[in-house]
Amino acid sequence: MSGSGGSGRRFRTVLRPTVASRGAAPRQGGGRVVPVSSSGRTALVRRLAAIVGFDGAGVASAEPLDDTPVAAWLSLGHAGSMTYLGGGRGDPRRVLAGARSIVCVALAYGRGGASAGAGRPGVLCGTIARYARGLDYHDTLKRKLRALAACLRERFPSARFRAAVDTAPLLEKPLAVRAGLGWVGKHTLLLRPPFGSWLVLGELLTDLDLEPGAPVPEKCGTCTRCLAACPTGALVGPKQLDARRCIAYLTIEHRGVIPRELRPSLGTRIFGCDACQEACPWNRSARSGRDPGWTRSAEAAYPRLEDLAVIDQKGFERRFARTPVARTGRVGLARNACVALGNAGSARSVPALERALGDVDPLVRGHAAWALGRLAERGADGGAGGRILARAMRGERDPEVLEEIRGARAGSAS
Repeated sequence: MSGSGGSGRRFRTVLRPTVASRGAAPRQGGGRVVPVSSSGRTALVRRLAAIVGFDGAGVASAEPLDDTPVAAWLSLGHAGSMTYLGGGRGDPRRVLAGARSIVCVALAYGRGGASAGAGRPGVLCGTIARYARGLDYHDTLKRKLRALAACLRERFPSARFRAAVDTAPLLEKPLAVRAGLGWVGKHTLLLRPPFGSWLVLGELLTDLDLEPGAPVPEKCGTCTRCLAACPTGALVGPKQLDARRCIAYLTIEHRGVIPRELRPSLGTRIFGCDACQEACPWNRSARSGRDPGWTRSAEAAYPRLEDLAVIDQKGFERRFARTPVARTGRVGLARNACVALGNAGSARSVPALERALGDVDPLVRGHAAWALGRLAERGADGGAGGRILARAMRGERDPEVLEEIRGARAGSAS
């Protein structure tokens, strides 16, 4: 990746003007020109960010943000289990004491690949969201942010910096809006032409005094295509997401049972969902990102479902280490793969689902039972689903799995 391995050293030699420009003065001791005005420093930051490899950079003040919208969202229960998103995220100075400015950056991952309805011919495959098809973007962003900090620290040795990706207690999208990086679309994601909303965000907090940007006008107009495209109705209004119905939440953050009434709407999505982004007109001709870390094989985008439904811990770690998919865990991914196999509607999935019925984790067994019942209900189990479920019921002891088996048998018999 363009920001990996020795990246701080690589970028320390850039921008060596020989003549002082307006708002700049030579560093004491001669040599490099260092801007002394806040606007000059901001211009330097933008230039360095582009050299490091970011697809957008802006500056926001470190003044506290209004976090009442987040509190209201949490109070409605729309965050699901993500209650950690509360707790004073509005004040960036809790992350870096004395912070005066925040460099907000965006890295584009582009459209790269076909839609959720695509796949690999002849293969029962699931779909992984586009941002998760490459290496873990957290690592990529951190490397690039550290490279940017190294460049700035050489010019401003007394300044302090702290890099943050989405694990830090910050309101990333409001900060990006404040910095003028883009606007928040009705699908709740940041839009920045020409990259659309295919972006991941990061921040570099500093006590440097930088000239802040200004918010850009929102340009969604009357369009509501993203709301209409959501398979589960999770977008309950413009910029209003009920995460409990969101496929990305259900397949990544949610650790428990996926509600039965939502399972068919997942289709073959096993990690994340791009439906609202695919429907957005701003994303139709979006430019792809420059970083080669986003480029992966068709198998990374559309993995074989039978393999994932029965994957063991070692296999999971070997395959998904250093990728975003690691977040969901082996059990979560196997659960998701079982649901996808039930929705795929092929008798070829029966052997894998029968094996998944013997998984050590009851969460996987319960969703495998549901999938077999769904196949049987649609006549796509080759006549074996009912027998497999009956046999599993005799040996099952977990009450929730037994409930899933009973429901699956009842559905297949109707």
